[in-house]
Amino acid sequence: MFDMAEDKTDIKAIEEVGAISYKALIMARDLVKPGVKLIDVANKVEGFLKEQGYGAAFPLNLSVNDQAAHYTPTLDDEAAFGEKDVVKVDFGAEKNGVLGDCALTVDLSGNSQKLVEASMDALQNAISTVKAGVEVHKIGAEIEKTITARGFVPIRNLGGHTVKAHELHSDIFIPNYDNGDDTKLEEGMVVAIEPFATNGDGMVKDSDICEIYSFDTEVGVRLKEARLIQEEIKKSYSHEPFAARWLSAVVPSSFGLYAGMAELARSGALTRYPTLVETAQGIVAQSELEILVEKDSCRILTR
Repeated sequence: MFDMAEDKTDIKAIEEVGAISYKALIMARDLVKPGVKLIDVANKVEGFLKEQGYGAAFPLNLSVNDQAAHYTPTLDDEAAFGEKDVVKVDFGAEKNGVLGDCALTVDLSGNSQKLVEASMDALQNAISTVKAGVEVHKIGAEIEKTITARGFVPIRNLGGHTVKAHELHSDIFIPNYDNGDDTKLEEGMVVAIEPFATNGDGMVKDSDICEIYSFDTEVGVRLKEARLIQEEIKKSYSHEPFAARWLSAVVPSSFGLYAGMAELARSGALTRYPTLVETAQGIVAQSELEILVEKDSCRILTR
C-alpha cells in the first residue's frame, strides 16, 4: 500500500491531490453566502471533485458558529446560511489512497474577523516552525501563543495530525497548545496543521447530530435497508469517511436511510463522527493546510 509518510517518490501525486483539494475548498468558500442552502454547496463541491476524477477524503464539512467540526448536510437538509453565521469549511480530495485536507473560515457576520485572523495567523506561525526534528509541542506552543495574544483561546481537544494512505488521522497528533509531547516530525511526513480558535472555553464535545461515518466491519443486520446500505458501503466507501446522504441512491427514503444507518451503527459496522460543538457555545474559527515535512522547512501541499 502506498504510504504517504514514507514513499518520497510520489510527491507529485500528493501535490496533485493537494492542489485539487484547495481548489475545491475555495469553490466552497465562494458559495457560502446568506440564504444559500448548505446541501446545495455540498452537492456542488463534492460533485466537482467527482467530475475531475477524484473522490472525497471525507464529506464537505460546513460547521456553523459553535459547531467546530463534522457537520455535513442531511439528506433533506433545508438549512441555509444566515447573515450572522461563522462557517468552517473543511474538505479534501482523494485519489488512489492519497488524501488532501484543508480548511478555512467564512465570517458572514463581519463581527468575528479578529477570531478568524487569530486562527489564520496561528496557522502561518505554526507552519514557520515546521521542519524535520521539530517536537510537536513546540508547534502547539506557537499556536497557543498566537491565539491567546489576540484575546482568544485554542481548542485543546482538537488539533492537527499526520496523514497516510487511506488514513486521514494517523499516528501523530499536532496539538493546538503546548501539551509537552516531545514526538518529533520526520522528513517526508505529510502533516495537517489546523488551529481552532474560540471565544468560549476552549473545549469541544459530541453533539446529538451525526451525519458522517466510516466502515469498520461487516455485520449481520435485520433491516433490508441496512443490508442494502452495507453492500453499497463495502463497494464504494470501504476506506474513507462518508456521509449518510451519499447512500440515498440505494435507499431513497429519508426514514429508511436513517433507520438502516442506525442499525448498522448499533451493530458495530460503522464508526460515528458526531458534530463537535464548543462546550460554552463559543464561536469557533478554523484554518488548516496540509504540508510536507522537509529537512530544514516544509512545503505547503494544499494550495
